[in-house]
Amino acid sequence: MGDEIELKLDLSPADADRIVASKLFGDKGKVVEQVSTYFDTDENALAKAGFSLRIRRTGNTRVQTIKAGGGTSAGLFARTEWERAVDDDAPVLDYATPLPALIGDNADKVMPRFIVKVERCKWLVEEDGTAIEVVLDRGDVKAGDRSDRVCELELELKLGDSAALFGLARTIDAIVPIRLGVLTKSERGYRLAEPDRASVKAEPILLGADISTAEAFKRIVRSGIRHFRLNEDLLLSSRNTDALHQARVAIRRMRSAFSVFKPMTGGDGAGLRGELKWLAASFGEARDLDVLLQRAPSEALRDCIAAAREKSYDHLIETLADRRARIVMLNVAHWLEEGRWADGKGGEVDGNDPARALAENALARLRRKVKHRGRGLASATDETRHELRKDAKKLRYASEFFASLLDRKREQRRHGRFVAALEGLQDCLGKLNDLAAAPVLLNNLGLSDQDGATALLSSEMDKKEMLERAERAYGELFDTKRFW
Repeated sequence: MGDEIELKLDLSPADADRIVASKLFGDKGKVVEQVSTYFDTDENALAKAGFSLRIRRTGNTRVQTIKAGGGTSAGLFARTEWERAVDDDAPVLDYATPLPALIGDNADKVMPRFIVKVERCKWLVEEDGTAIEVVLDRGDVKAGDRSDRVCELELELKLGDSAALFGLARTIDAIVPIRLGVLTKSERGYRLAEPDRASVKAEPILLGADISTAEAFKRIVRSGIRHFRLNEDLLLSSRNTDALHQARVAIRRMRSAFSVFKPMTGGDGAGLRGELKWLAASFGEARDLDVLLQRAPSEALRDCIAAAREKSYDHLIETLADRRARIVMLNVAHWLEEGRWADGKGGEVDGNDPARALAENALARLRRKVKHRGRGLASATDETRHELRKDAKKLRYASEFFASLLDRKREQRRHGRFVAALEGLQDCLGKLNDLAAAPVLLNNLGLSDQDGATALLSSEMDKKEMLERAERAYGELFDTKRFW
């Protein structure tokens, strides 16, 4: 049994050829053909328990590997694994592994689920007391009649500091464009058994009751990086509206986490906060046009907005291809890996302190902010309501971040009711924001006089009704007991 720390990077097949030709890793690496068969029950009992089981054949040698995937996040993989040589393609599940105890009788029901075939090229890069194993895998994952291409670099630290992994990743990116990889090969295989996804929502964040403030922050932001990267790939491949929206939500969640944990980080990471703000703004116009397109009442107006939307998507995809955008998530992941924020190295909250105190203080502060800004909601300006909407989002995200941390029975009962009431207010404020934004968007597009625009802008009755709903939702939120 051992722990491995590796950084996964996605790149195109053509760029894989270029990086090999650059000889950055040295002369020709060692090349082997590998065939890995992954096993599970027909109900995916292993995956549900957080494990993967494979038998990998390299030449005439077979090795069985069991991995615990709980440490997977943001391109950096730190996992526990169990390896043993086997004679054939039948898994050996004895009590030298955790699986029989975890899945009980299901251990007898494992079967092949998918196969990964890759050409693996391997180098060892050594410099200044650091040793990094570089592995380039090119091939595919097949499950039944479906397949997914694999082209990825894995940088595994053998000796030295983890900062060297990120340094080498940046050097690679200076030669060919790379992005953080957040999917394991086993995840790719399991996804082939599912319907294609249009987008991916934020995954639950598991925080133990005794988790430190620093570790809680790292898990939350790493979850945001994974959320962003999964949707960025879907956006780049399909230009899907929902994928764009979820990618933007992922950035907002990360920015909210930076704000919530500022008492711990202090001024550290200010440059990264600025880059996340810039990246979020890059999505703004395309998202606004997606929303406006859904509300357009006439075909002629929809056609005009759709044309503008396509140009906006073109610009966004060009932006995401630029090194500045691609490197943001790598830089955030590096900063998180290096961050300590303890013993006076951060703000007034020590990173070693239990996270619960910061969570309760942050939730209370954000709730007070929403309560204060929401007074007189109906008579407030559109700008004030927009700021209230942003405050409500931050409170919502924080409520989701800390849901597993504040898990006493009373807190669990109240959490669902509180979040539901908050969602109601957010929904009303979102619709009011759409009403306020439409005239500006149409004017910027030169479509204020277009057929159908008048109907879209004649929304005072809608606004009055929505303001009444928003006031009721505000009242319901503050009639709901807080869960912390």
